[in-house]
Amino acid sequence: MKQPDNALNRRSFLKISTLAGGGLLIGINWMTACQPEGAGAGVDRAAAAAADFVDMNAHIKIADNGWITLMSPNPELGQGVKTSMPLIVAEELDADWDRVLVEQAPLDTDAYERQVAGGSYSIRSTWDALRQAGATVRKMMIDAAAERWEVDAAQCSTDESEVIHPDGEQTIGYGELLSDIANMEVPEEVTLKEPEEYKLLGTWIPSVDSQEIVIGAPIFGSDTRREGMLYAMVVRPPAFGQTLGSVDDSAAKNTPGVKDVVTFDNKVAVLAESTWQAKKGRDALRIQWKNPEKLDNTSEHFERFRELVAQAPDEPKRKNGNAEQALAGAATIIEGVYEAPFLPHNPMEPMNFFAHVREDGVELYGPTQTPARARKDVSDRLGIPEAKIEVMMPNQGGGFGRRLYTDFALDAAVVSQMANAPVNVIWTREDDMTAGIYRPAGLYSYRAGLNEQGELIAWHLRAAAANTGNGTLPNNFPAGAVPNFQVDFHRLDSHVTTGAWRAPNHNFVAYAEESFLDEIAHAAGKDPVQFRLELLDQARNNPTGEVEYDIDRYRKVIERVAEMAGWGKQGENGIYKGIGTHFSYGSYIAQVADVSVENGNIIVHKVYCAVDCGTLINRAGAENQIEGGIMDGLGHAMFAEQILQNGVPQNDNFDSYRLLRMREAPEIEVDFIKNTLRPEGLGEPGLPPTGGAVANAVFEATGKRMRKQPFVSNQLLG
Repeated sequence: MKQPDNALNRRSFLKISTLAGGGLLIGINWMTACQPEGAGAGVDRAAAAAADFVDMNAHIKIADNGWITLMSPNPELGQGVKTSMPLIVAEELDADWDRVLVEQAPLDTDAYERQVAGGSYSIRSTWDALRQAGATVRKMMIDAAAERWEVDAAQCSTDESEVIHPDGEQTIGYGELLSDIANMEVPEEVTLKEPEEYKLLGTWIPSVDSQEIVIGAPIFGSDTRREGMLYAMVVRPPAFGQTLGSVDDSAAKNTPGVKDVVTFDNKVAVLAESTWQAKKGRDALRIQWKNPEKLDNTSEHFERFRELVAQAPDEPKRKNGNAEQALAGAATIIEGVYEAPFLPHNPMEPMNFFAHVREDGVELYGPTQTPARARKDVSDRLGIPEAKIEVMMPNQGGGFGRRLYTDFALDAAVVSQMANAPVNVIWTREDDMTAGIYRPAGLYSYRAGLNEQGELIAWHLRAAAANTGNGTLPNNFPAGAVPNFQVDFHRLDSHVTTGAWRAPNHNFVAYAEESFLDEIAHAAGKDPVQFRLELLDQARNNPTGEVEYDIDRYRKVIERVAEMAGWGKQGENGIYKGIGTHFSYGSYIAQVADVSVENGNIIVHKVYCAVDCGTLINRAGAENQIEGGIMDGLGHAMFAEQILQNGVPQNDNFDSYRLLRMREAPEIEVDFIKNTLRPEGLGEPGLPPTGGAVANAVFEATGKRMRKQPFVSNQLLG
């Protein structure tokens, strides 16, 4: 694979901004761009290679032979945006997708909006800009063709990269009109397609990188090669909270292939001609570490969590009515305590990053979810202006929130500057799992009260978690449906580095609250599906405070998944059903899990999932995201945890950190609610409801509650 050149010097120049009058500002530059490397479906590579592409705007390049290159601005880490974002442009452009190539754009904050992969927000944040970019060029093509034909532009139409004459017989390709539009003014207002006019959106489009991934082409950050490049491996403290003491690097420097050893911050880096040589040199280091006053232990964390949730905080996160008073007068009280372990991210591609710090600037190339943040952090650290730092983004082998952080990019830049050489910092799997940034551990203590009629009148959550100011979702369901509703939270400070993990907060809170709702439903003698629908009616008819969710959309996914799963048929052929629902990142998800329990082993046979994510962009990508989220949610709920003993993580690879295995993967059936609303998030929403659906099905099968993750720790046989 040809490595990216100084792509920021070939600046994509479309500038889209909202003007005071609501117009669109687009700059046109007729410089010929580089040959594209990405490819869509059905690409004739020989024809594409022979094409000379003209920049129409920052998203679109068109060649005179009809080929179109569409730029994908956001990081691609398996969520499918490298296909879906250009697809939106192609829809409004009316492009022939079989003659489209896709190219990863560099970081360019002048040309693009929010080049971030996080919060399931890539499509949501760029939907309008992407549509405008495609529609604007399409209108220019129509106007140019109409002028050439001397006809009314309003009578012309487009299809598959051609303008169609009003007579329906004559056509002219976009590539043939390039010279005609060279001096045209860019229209300030364009008409966007109505949903019923979509030809590409909502259909099943394979990933543009499918071929490269299948054949193992070098498209990921770990594949980076440069002339004169050294590989670096970094030693970090083996226990959270430790600091660097003495370093004996004599044996490391004598290791074959090792070129240098540098010490910085709280770390030591070994540079060598290959990854293996760098690892062998790192193994030869002799380092003394200094311990803090107290090291972290998982058992002590949970002891402290229990102490905290027994105390009232200074200020509740939400308070409607008087939960304590209502609980005191309740006919029935239900209680449940749920435990969340620390979790590493474990992307298939461990952390890595390339940096070349030169006198004239810095080149950064590597897997990052936040390229602008990486540039800023490197700029601040090295004292080099951001304008002299270019950032290119390869495909990424997963992120799940870990690559929102820039520690690995900073390591590469600092080591490159110290070594005066281009450097590729490589992490091992063990590095990734023990020196990463974890999902916070926490404990969630719930109490609920029913009146004599079996109505839910009180809900009180008091939670505690490590290193976060709020690990709760105080405005999510069932908030608004309970007259006396209170959420409290305590923070526990820890040396363990914590941060965003796929669907932050939602990933555990959805499991805990859906499980607890199931407990309440059974205590009230009500069907779990009907109980949730009644609560939604309560939120509509007698709301208590503001909520973030739409009641009708929430209701539809519950009703749809119950229909899909044949809800109510418990125990047939030894299979029991549990439901889990959740609203996150703008999308509504309801799942039903078919589960059996054999000799204490939980077997998930099938998961049904109904989704309302607004307008569907690419059905293939959407299905992949939901299915992947379900697998991720199931594997982590069932098996995964990171345990700390004296600050040292005990699980450092997949031999001890259990994930879902292929033979354990259930069948998955997904259905999308059709509507024409704005597209919403999909990278994260599929994960949160899964744990609750499975736990609730286990209860139906065994009468036992799964209140602690991972489920394997619950010892069903005990």
